[in-house]
Amino acid sequence: MTVELAGLTLANPLLVASGCGGTGRELVPCLGEQGLAALGGFVTRSITLDARAGGPAPRVVETPSGLLHATGLPNPGIDLFLATELPWLARQDTRVVVSVAGRTIGEYAELARRLGRSPGLAAIEVNVDALETGSGEPFQAASVVAAVKRDLPRGLPVLVKIRPDLVRVVETVRVVLEAGADAVVVGTAQPAALPDGRPAGLSGPAVRPLALRCVTEVCAAFPAAQVVGGGGIATAADARSFLAAGAVAVQVGAALLHDPTTAARLAADLTQELV
Repeated sequence: MTVELAGLTLANPLLVASGCGGTGRELVPCLGEQGLAALGGFVTRSITLDARAGGPAPRVVETPSGLLHATGLPNPGIDLFLATELPWLARQDTRVVVSVAGRTIGEYAELARRLGRSPGLAAIEVNVDALETGSGEPFQAASVVAAVKRDLPRGLPVLVKIRPDLVRVVETVRVVLEAGADAVVVGTAQPAALPDGRPAGLSGPAVRPLALRCVTEVCAAFPAAQVVGGGGIATAADARSFLAAGAVAVQVGAALLHDPTTAARLAADLTQELV
């Protein structure tokens, strides 16, 4: 039933995607008696150096094909997160992966320094889409990864979350692996717009075929790399398609906002099938 990811042993191949499980406390009542232990891992919302209130409402809009979101990465900042959220998560029987986001490479490096000295986390997931300067360029993603790896006080695994852009995903994965990434997560939102024209991300069923294609391409190009797949996963069949393409684990995200029990159902289904 267990899987290996970046040197970590996960109870099963299902993780909650960043930003889709709240602080973890909100999700626990929907996971049954096991709580977060029912999951292979829990990825936090993206944490920044300073607190962020998030973008103006409406931040989330449902569409026939998925979910539009422009949240602005609301979070309490690294100090309050380390004081109040991480200690609680560390007491849950699951792997805790902290997602980090910064406006500059220096901010990512500082987050790595702070987190590397903190007990209770199993890995860091680098959200390179948050970088404001040159965030779409593979070499910038590589620079972020190199800074994070360099400034980690201890050998925490570093996962890098990459947008499923079919044109550049293989190139981006290549450079972040060369920069030291221990695994890649292929499956962030696709660029879109809210009805009022504000930039947003599109998640959900509409992005699943594209994300699956990108995972397939990455696994074919880098057979030794460890890949986590995500994007529109809502059923065990969806998860199986990513695992069959070569992913070692999957993340469920937007489906939780439609049905918070999705994670528990998927974990149970996948575990039963693996047994």
